Amino acid sequence: MTETLLYAAPIAGLLALAFAWFKAAWVIRQDAGTPEMVEIAGRIREGAMAFLAREYKVLAIFVALVAVLLGVSNAGDSTVRTPLIALSFVVGACASGLAGYFGMRVATSANVRTTAAARIDLATALRVAFSGGSVMGMSVVGLALLGLGSLFWVFTTWLFPGELERSLSALTGFSMGASSIALFARVGGGIYTKAADVGADLVGKVESGLPEDDPRNPAVIADNVGDNVGDVAGMGADLFESYVGAIVGAMVLALSFVEVQNGDLIPIVLPLLIAAGGILCAILGTFLVRTREGGNPQHALDTGAFGAAGLMAAATFFLAQALWPEGGVHVAGTSVVIGWLDVGFATVIGLATGVAVGIITSYYCSMGKPPVMSIAEQSRTGHATNIIAGLGVGMRSTALPVLVIALGVVGSAHVAGLYGVAIAALGMLSTTGIQLAVDAYGPIADNAGGIAEMSHQATEVRERTDKLDAVGNTTAAIGKGFAIGSAALTALALFAAFGQQSGISGIDISKPTVMAGLFLGGALPFLFSSMAMQAVGEAAMEMIDEVRRQFREIPGLLEGTARPDTARCVDISTSAALKRMLLPGALAIISPVVFGFAFGPEALGGFLAGVTVSGVTLAIFMSNAGGAWDNAKKSFEGGGFKSKDGTLFPKGSEAHSAAVVGDTVGDPFKDTAGPSLNILVKLIAVVALVIAPLIAI
Repeated sequence: MTETLLYAAPIAGLLALAFAWFKAAWVIRQDAGTPEMVEIAGRIREGAMAFLAREYKVLAIFVALVAVLLGVSNAGDSTVRTPLIALSFVVGACASGLAGYFGMRVATSANVRTTAAARIDLATALRVAFSGGSVMGMSVVGLALLGLGSLFWVFTTWLFPGELERSLSALTGFSMGASSIALFARVGGGIYTKAADVGADLVGKVESGLPEDDPRNPAVIADNVGDNVGDVAGMGADLFESYVGAIVGAMVLALSFVEVQNGDLIPIVLPLLIAAGGILCAILGTFLVRTREGGNPQHALDTGAFGAAGLMAAATFFLAQALWPEGGVHVAGTSVVIGWLDVGFATVIGLATGVAVGIITSYYCSMGKPPVMSIAEQSRTGHATNIIAGLGVGMRSTALPVLVIALGVVGSAHVAGLYGVAIAALGMLSTTGIQLAVDAYGPIADNAGGIAEMSHQATEVRERTDKLDAVGNTTAAIGKGFAIGSAALTALALFAAFGQQSGISGIDISKPTVMAGLFLGGALPFLFSSMAMQAVGEAAMEMIDEVRRQFREIPGLLEGTARPDTARCVDISTSAALKRMLLPGALAIISPVVFGFAFGPEALGGFLAGVTVSGVTLAIFMSNAGGAWDNAKKSFEGGGFKSKDGTLFPKGSEAHSAAVVGDTVGDPFKDTAGPSLNILVKLIAVVALVIAPLIAI
């Protein structure tokens, strides 16, 4: 029966890809609107795909070099290592890249069709935008499960029958390939989008008084392109590698079970089957996303996401009861026994943790909630108090998510040990297909609003796209919180797998090398973030100078009688992103290798612990502070912000200008450094897992 179950993961992956194709075909058949709308959308699409093509050319060289190094370092006579880890690495990198390509293609087609649908009603616009996001979500889980499932089947059936440890060692390369592409995609996309966004906001809105997405602003097209490369391709690559890392971590940890050592593959195959069940639940969840004119799109999206999570909880209990070895499994060398109910409860704990982190993140980042209102209130007294308030909210917002994650770790470990932590991470990510669809919906809706503004659509069209976009800001904040929460559990699962593969049973922090690892690991996320923030600042300076130059040198631009040179702004963002993403990415990959070979596996374990704690808390702080600043700014737009004393501060007031500056500071927080940190945490953990057989005690 086990051999038959091996086909389930690739088949589920193909099903997800078929559903993505169905959704993509439906989106393409929708009305694209007026010729002017099509022309604007074409420029956004051209810029996004050009960036992706140039980025992938750079990454192809990196992938080839790392694949050679992996193949050479894992060659030779060994019962664990195999040079085929290089093949897995290349397949993982290519699958991640393909998912980004498919998602970007459809997102840049769905944006203009969402604008056109908004001319009809809100429900139609929501359906188009969400369908476009569904393509990204289903492409990610489909390619991930097809790649992982196929490689595992080939390794265990054809190449290394009876050699589970070698098969899983080779499979870790897939996770490393996915993580590597994810980091570069997140950092590169984040630099791109924020360089354009800062330039568009500071010069166009603050200095020149232009409205959001005004066609006279030269950086507007680059800003809309950035929404796609940062929040569609970047977020897709992020959750792709989390999804893969959770599955691989659970599979590796299952090697410690006596039953697995005696030939029962069910505990190793079960993570793949849970992921396959998650695809079915996510597909069913997409049919629950419905609203009507005057309805709240947030409720529709929540119904789909939470509905899928509920179905997944029930499905996991069913799978565990049906397949788990009778009498449970025994952890080698201990008296611990894990039953099927334990596996089910661990999954539910993971799902609950993900939902709780998302809800907490939503509270700290949503308009109308006390944290955002407090930032808007303190904008009345200027830029400095706005910045102070935003930093305070971001710092305070780390406490509850970290508490929830800690409870999730303790709870899942209590019911099913370290395997339970990995299953909890997978439970959180099992419905990634719809979670990512909800997240990718946001930039599509944002682009739709920009196209509506630039093509001078009727007021009600922009109102509908703004309603979709406002929900998209919340879903984006929740998505980032979800990604960070999953990163914490996934990193811990990979950390445990590293300990198992490297032969260390614990970490003694009284040892100088371990303590040094803790300090250096704790400092690394700050160094990494400084590189990302500085890259955005330098790129934004170039963009600001270019926008000012065009306003100064192109006659009639501000009056609307001349067209801006948008292609130049797109090129500035593209070049800056590709040039400045390499150093942070290289730092993440090289540092654990150097430290591990220099000081050994236990010291590297300390390094991983430092990176994980520091990286997760810093990521939550930066993402939530940026999201809160963003919605504090939006509180002044529309009808204006009414302070506690009843004074109305309209759009264009000094308080609004202070909020715009706060949002500009928060942009690289929430869209570059913050979301990149959770990939940093997982990438370092998976690199350590890959080199574990080479430095094992």
